[in-house]
Amino acid sequence: MRYGSTSRKAPLTSLRGAVLRGLAPDGGLYMPMEIARHSPAELEEFRRLPFTEVCFRVVKPFATPDVPGEVMWQIVSEAINFPVKLVSLSPGLHILELFHGPTLAFKDFGARFMARLMGYFVRSETRPLTVLVATSGDTGSAVAHGFLGVPGIRVVILYPSKRISEAQEKQFTTLGENITALEVAGSFDDCQRLVKQAFSDAELNKRTFLTSANSINVARLLPQMFYHVAAYRQLPVASVPLIVSVPSGNFGNLTAGIFAKRIGLPVTKFIASTNVNDVVPRYLRTGEFHPRTATATYSNAMDVGNPNNFPRLLDLCRGRLEYVQKEIWGHSASDDETIAAMKTLHDRYGYVADPHTAVGLLGWEAYKLEHPDPAQGLVLATAHPAKFADVVMKAIGSAPPLPDRLAAYLKREKLSLPISSAYDDFKEFLLVH
Repeated sequence: MRYGSTSRKAPLTSLRGAVLRGLAPDGGLYMPMEIARHSPAELEEFRRLPFTEVCFRVVKPFATPDVPGEVMWQIVSEAINFPVKLVSLSPGLHILELFHGPTLAFKDFGARFMARLMGYFVRSETRPLTVLVATSGDTGSAVAHGFLGVPGIRVVILYPSKRISEAQEKQFTTLGENITALEVAGSFDDCQRLVKQAFSDAELNKRTFLTSANSINVARLLPQMFYHVAAYRQLPVASVPLIVSVPSGNFGNLTAGIFAKRIGLPVTKFIASTNVNDVVPRYLRTGEFHPRTATATYSNAMDVGNPNNFPRLLDLCRGRLEYVQKEIWGHSASDDETIAAMKTLHDRYGYVADPHTAVGLLGWEAYKLEHPDPAQGLVLATAHPAKFADVVMKAIGSAPPLPDRLAAYLKREKLSLPISSAYDDFKEFLLVH
C-alpha cells in the first residue's frame, strides 16, 4: 500500500511516511492509492465475527507491508477495547453511540489507534517526536489520553480560549507528563492555521520532528471505518437502504464513512449534518466552496469554518461536484433547532443526546422530508451528553448523570499555558520547550 498527496505534487510514501509526516510536503493530505473492496459475502461474515477480528481485517490492507500482522492485531485489540452500541429508537431510526471509550467521545477510536501505531513507528527513533493537534473540543482529550506516557512522543494541544466546555477542557489540560496544552487567544481555525504553518515551516521542521494528530493525519481516519462497519453488524434489518447522518466539523468522520463505503459497506447516502458553520452544505447546493470565520455554537466541536478534510472528500469523488452530491447530502441547523431536537428526542424516546447528535438527527429528519422512499436512518452519536451538561440542562431541564471518570477531571487543576494566535509565538514555544 502506498499513500499519495491530494495535491499530487509529492512523492508516494508508505503508511509510516504518511503517519509520521502528517501533512504531505506539498501541503496536501495523504490518501491510500487503492482501497481493497470486500465482497458482500465477506461483509455478511463481518456480522458474525468478533469485532476485533473485523477491525483487523478492515485495516490490514491499508498497513501492508509496514506493520506485521501480529503487531496490527495487538494495536487493534488494545486500542478498540470498548463497545460500540446501536440504540434503535424506532424501526427506521437508529443511534450509534460512539462515546463509550475513555474520554467519552468518538475521537477515542482514532486517537488510541494512532498513538499505538505511532509508538510502533518511532520505536527506533533517536529524537523525540512532537505531535501537534488543534482541537475544537473532543480531539484534545482523546489524543491526550491516547498518547499519555507513550515513550519518545510529546503532545502539544492547541485549543481556542473560552470556546470549549469545561468538561472538554479539563480532560486534557490537567494531565501533565508528556502532554502540553496551549490556550490560544483566538478561534479553532486560528489553532488549525498555526499547526498547518508549523508543518510548512522548513526551518522548524529541520530542528524538530513534527507530526499531526488532527484528522489531517490518515492514521486518525483508518480506525474510524471500524464503527461504520460496527453499525452494519448490528442493524436489525440490513436490507433496507441505509442513510448515515454524520455530525460534521472537520469532516474526518464523514471521510472515513466514505472509506468504509469504498471497502464495500452498503450505504445509500451520507448526510453532512452541520451547525451554522455550513460551508460544505453550501458547496453541495451551489458548487462553490467558501471558507469563512467560524461561529461559536452549542455544538462547539463542529465550529469549523475551513474543514481540513474537504480535499479528501473531493479526492474520493474525483474532484467532481456531481459525484460529491451522489455520495453526500447536506443540512445545517441553528442552536435553537438543536435545543428543540434535544428536547424532542427526550420527550418522544426518553433519549438524552448531546448537541452534536441532535444536529445529526435534524439532518436525518430534513433528508427524510425530501426523500420519502423507504430507508433507515443511522445517526452517529459522537459525544456523551454529560460533556455538555449546561446545554442538556437548557434543552430538557435536567443535567445528565456525570460519569465518574469525567467527574474526577473536573476536580483537577488546569495546567494549560496561554498563548497568542501569532505564529511567531507558537514557533518560539516549539523551539524553546
